[in-house]
Amino acid sequence: MSTEYARDVHPSRRRMRSYGLVMAATAMAAMGSLTAAPASATTAATTATPVTAMAAPPSGSTTVVNKNSGKCVDAFAAATANGTAVQQYRCNDTDAQLWRFQPTDSGYYRVGSAIDPAQVWDDKDVSPSDGGQIQLWSYSNGANQQWKPVDEGNGFYHFVNRFSGKCLDVPAASTADSVRLQQYTCNGSAAQSFSMGAPAAPAPAPGTPDLGPNVLVFDPSTSAATVQSAVNGVFGKQERNQFGGQRYALLFKPGSYDVNVNVGFYTQVLGLGLSPDDVTINGTVHAEADWFDGNATQNFWRGAENLSVTPPNASDRWAVSQAAPYRRMHLRGNLALDDGGWSSGGLIADSKIDGRVNSGSQQQWLTRGSQIGGWSGDNWNHVFAGVGGAPATSFPTPSYTTVGTTPVIREKPFLYVDQAGDYRVFVPALRRDAQGASWTSGTTAGSSIPIGDFFIAKPGNTAADLNAALEAGKNLLFTPGVYHLTDTIKVTRPDTVVLGLGLATLQADNGVMAMSVADVDGVKVAGLLIEAGTTKSPVLMQVGPAGSGASHADNSTSLHDVYFRIGGPIAGKAAQSLVINSSDVIGDHMWLWRADHSDNDHPGTVGWTTNPADTGLVVNGDDVTMYGLFVEHYQKYQVIWNGDGGRTYFFQNELPYDPPTQSAWMNGATKGYAAYKVADSVTQHEAWGLGSYAFFNVNPAVVEAHSFEVPDKPDVKFHSLITVSLGGKGTISHVVNNTGAAANSGSTESTLKNYPAGSTGTITNRASGKCIGAAGGNTVNGTAVDLYSCVGDATQQWTVSSDGSIRTAGKCLDVANSATNDGAKVQLYDCNGSAAQKWYFTPAFDIVNPHADKCLDLTGNSTADFTKVQLWSCTGASNQKWAAPSGLPSAAS
Repeated sequence: MSTEYARDVHPSRRRMRSYGLVMAATAMAAMGSLTAAPASATTAATTATPVTAMAAPPSGSTTVVNKNSGKCVDAFAAATANGTAVQQYRCNDTDAQLWRFQPTDSGYYRVGSAIDPAQVWDDKDVSPSDGGQIQLWSYSNGANQQWKPVDEGNGFYHFVNRFSGKCLDVPAASTADSVRLQQYTCNGSAAQSFSMGAPAAPAPAPGTPDLGPNVLVFDPSTSAATVQSAVNGVFGKQERNQFGGQRYALLFKPGSYDVNVNVGFYTQVLGLGLSPDDVTINGTVHAEADWFDGNATQNFWRGAENLSVTPPNASDRWAVSQAAPYRRMHLRGNLALDDGGWSSGGLIADSKIDGRVNSGSQQQWLTRGSQIGGWSGDNWNHVFAGVGGAPATSFPTPSYTTVGTTPVIREKPFLYVDQAGDYRVFVPALRRDAQGASWTSGTTAGSSIPIGDFFIAKPGNTAADLNAALEAGKNLLFTPGVYHLTDTIKVTRPDTVVLGLGLATLQADNGVMAMSVADVDGVKVAGLLIEAGTTKSPVLMQVGPAGSGASHADNSTSLHDVYFRIGGPIAGKAAQSLVINSSDVIGDHMWLWRADHSDNDHPGTVGWTTNPADTGLVVNGDDVTMYGLFVEHYQKYQVIWNGDGGRTYFFQNELPYDPPTQSAWMNGATKGYAAYKVADSVTQHEAWGLGSYAFFNVNPAVVEAHSFEVPDKPDVKFHSLITVSLGGKGTISHVVNNTGAAANSGSTESTLKNYPAGSTGTITNRASGKCIGAAGGNTVNGTAVDLYSCVGDATQQWTVSSDGSIRTAGKCLDVANSATNDGAKVQLYDCNGSAAQKWYFTPAFDIVNPHADKCLDLTGNSTADFTKVQLWSCTGASNQKWAAPSGLPSAAS
């Protein structure tokens, strides 16, 4: 989504956020003001411990290692800016842990970062007190910036500050990562004792992985001020860092934390519990658009996962656009999805929101497999799949499309810490006909993999390293960073897990394919951004080789939070982003993006010939299911679907902004390319909640003939479609094929409820006025259909189509076992186009199944609530007379 145009449905007035004030106050208390340099202290305070023995530190750069913890003195996030926290962290051979000692006088030294030696250890705010924090600050000859190393023998030293006379100290003798150093009265403890030189990195405890310097792990014993300072430090680097190379993951071990987490670019906030309720944030975990004056249309590439959040004012905010999932979360309050300006998201999945969700200006949104306390707001396309508390289908006004259950889904694998303190990865099992979050009724079904079964990748690892690990039977865990690949990562073993932390990015250099997955069962790929290099790649990722034909229905390969990017940071080039040849693949939230913009730090990376890309997604496998498919700005078809039995729950698209002329964007004799193309050979395909938008800002005279191009076959069905001409810049002549009005400068929106044409409403017994719906509101296969007072339940809304189908909540009205006898059960079942799911409407108000030549009937001639619906020989009685939406055939076909 670009910021050049987005629909403004709210005033531009910004709302004050009290939790933001709380966060600011907490941060100030933890960090102090960082806007003015400390005064140069020229007079030392009274020295608490005599300082006599001194030693010459090593020349050149050196590490400084605490005796008690075995961890290195470290510049937080490898930063050198004024105010950067000096902390301890597991030794990792990075420049952030190298220091240069330069003598001043009388045995004192300034201790500067090897990255920028002018930035030195500094007693913050020229404090004379115990607990004064240590930071980096530009050297100004202050006594508070000078330290004397005192030799303790056996290679250890303590460091005495010239101003305060106090010693460099690890608070509470902590052994945890990310603990900020302080000064404290010299006491001879190991927490004040340090060695200099290049130590061997201490071996992590059994079951504890080395996740590298870009993963910050917090536990409940860490002070709130330390956690808040670390979190604020990451956000300060990432708030505006849209196309930078820095990546971070913030991990919270089970317990409770008083912290407010503002989530910036390329930052993933994760709880390390087996359940979201194992980690409680008493504060906020939020995404804001302050950096862009409330406009959230570029709040990409971030995430919150596996946490419970108790916000102080019972409200939190997740104002995001694409590639920013709110996943496996328990929010004890309300959630706002915008920040007063435009927004273009988004995903909530496997979550529980106790309060209401307010979508605000969100143009579109998918909520899947969750429980919500209510929903308000709509715009163009809001889809609910398997969501308790969702509003009923009412598209296009409001723009809600509700499907009762998800037919098949696997939730995303996640890292956690077990009761023994060991790190493991949990892999959820497949769920069928699912509604609600996977974890609210007990432990999620699935399997657990010890961290020792993973190769933990760090930036600098090559494709050869990764493939060697895969060949040795390892899974892959990518720590945050950018990985340059000059060969393809080849996943060939069934059930392999490939999991990224902190938006780990795989860049396909030299025109290679970044990753290929064999046609095997149960591979899981999650949490990766796959980037095209400057040499054109034919394909960035492939699932199954061409010609794959095996069934994987019992153990599907699944892709979760997998994103693709062509252009933006670099002038990337790739013909196709993702090709799926295997059958039964599940896509769980993907954004495939040919960049429409960059920033001032990355000029010349975007343009019609600068970052060329033909097609985002090509599906050749059968029975592939997509939840949350975002595909934008490709230059030909955005999506090509060649496989049979495909299903899509939510599709968002923007056409390319930049066709220079109509002649440059022609598909033979057809103007432009459809956003979503279903091949003529396909016989069965169904999709719910689809939007395609045009913003031809380079040449507004450009026209697209239609956004959806599909074969006219009975079992190719689309529900809730919208096309939009953003700001009237450009024309989409039709919605599907030659059906649907134009979206253009005169009328910017066009919608279709169903294709082929049908209509939606209640089916009522004419005698009683009562509605039929799914018994108990359930939507699993085999659920009986019964009569009940019309209460607006989602399963009392039926869509009838000219193909003879009657549908609710993504299921079809079905005669059990294709029976033809009187009394045969009428139920809900997956739509399959069989004769048991065909109906027609007579002028006498009968609904007839032509296969059985029998009528829809109320058992026992009853009209009481909960009366079951059955098949029965047509009698003309009142219990067989119905009022239904128009659209069914009027005779057997």
